[in-house]
Amino acid sequence: MDFNIFEQRLSKIKDLPLPGEASHYKMAPKERIDALLEFGKLSKNPRKAAVMALFYPDVKNRTKLLCILRKTYKGVHSNQVAFPGGKVEEVDIDLRQTALRETYEEVGVPPSEVTVLRKISKVYIPPSNFEVQPFIGLYKEPKPFTIQESEVASILEISLMDFIEDANVVTKKMTTSYALEIDVPAFKLNDYIVWGATAMMMSEIKTLLKQVL
Repeated sequence: MDFNIFEQRLSKIKDLPLPGEASHYKMAPKERIDALLEFGKLSKNPRKAAVMALFYPDVKNRTKLLCILRKTYKGVHSNQVAFPGGKVEEVDIDLRQTALRETYEEVGVPPSEVTVLRKISKVYIPPSNFEVQPFIGLYKEPKPFTIQESEVASILEISLMDFIEDANVVTKKMTTSYALEIDVPAFKLNDYIVWGATAMMMSEIKTLLKQVL
């Protein structure tokens, strides 16, 4: 979709009610939902983080969604597709600033050049005890991305039309931090499987987009 048309239609997204857990749970196996309910009761002080779902035009003015592939490391989110973002630091005034700062650090997008449209529903991640606040933003005049090599393995530039295509929602047999060999709903985008918290956030964004596009 042409980015100018996308930007015009996306302006309507600010006033839509958030689908929240109803959309999150479409991309969560029963075992994940059970874990969320159980850990939600146990966790009284989750760590805070924020991410940015950033839409921008490519060289042909086609709308893209930016994701990153995290580097392999000793941790529950190793080698996973995610939105740019990370944990709150003392320098951050609020979660919005966290998302913008982390996006700049990880992919080189200046905060001043991001138009933040709105925040969407928070997602709690039981294995790491993080509560993540996602934001939707526009990067209208993109410059070449520069990755933070210590944390980011590569950048994924996802076509908007691929993102909203229902055929790209699949089910994969996976072993997770909370269960062995279970069927996990996921997005298949740019030949990568996107699952877990990022897929749950994507599901809510997709639900909102389908109401305005």
